[in-house]
Amino acid sequence: MRTTQRKGDIATTQCIATFTKLGYDVVLPITESAPYDLVVDVGDKLFRVQVKFSSNREVDLRNIHSNSKGYVVKKAKHNTYDWLYVLLNTGEEFLVKECLSDRRSITFYDDTFLFQT
Repeated sequence: MRTTQRKGDIATTQCIATFTKLGYDVVLPITESAPYDLVVDVGDKLFRVQVKFSSNREVDLRNIHSNSKGYVVKKAKHNTYDWLYVLLNTGEEFLVKECLSDRRSITFYDDTFLFQT
């Protein structure tokens, strides 16, 4: 398994653990073609969550994967997810409660989006 995939797995499982600790149910899509990684059920509403891992405070918002023809790079389309969850290698967690489809990346300069459980 590639290191990039492993980091994504770590971020996804930490995201599940965090929302579960908060008492929410987490739903995983069966397919890998969904433009989000999981769904959080907060009781009266469902939120589609895109999960990212970063080794620094800058997060690439594009989705990159490979197929038989090489790498495929896609930007998020408008309204394809509701929340962006980011896990840094320091263990810090950030939650942006909007879809950032108009951006290539986001940098966390301060604790504005710091996700505290």
